[in-house]
Amino acid sequence: MSKNIYVGNLPYASTEGELRELFEQFGQVNSAKIIMDRQSGRSKGFGFVEMEDGAQADEAIQSLNGSEFGGRRIVVSEARPRQRRPRPRY
Repeated sequence: MSKNIYVGNLPYASTEGELRELFEQFGQVNSAKIIMDRQSGRSKGFGFVEMEDGAQADEAIQSLNGSEFGGRRIVVSEARPRQRRPRPRY
């Protein structure tokens, strides 16, 4: 069963390819996505990685949480389910 992983404190210049490469050391990566600001087009400094194997994902979380990536200490944890937010009324 695949597992979704949250990756925070990413350098703003990092790419989805670099993020994928970082996690591929631990197993098959289904997707790697860096969240971008809609207005500025810049990275928000966090992203998500989906890995095929749950055990490999757990190993990646253990190994990479608090490690250095691009000069910053990244935060790596299992992603929480997305919560629905009410749409703002203008």
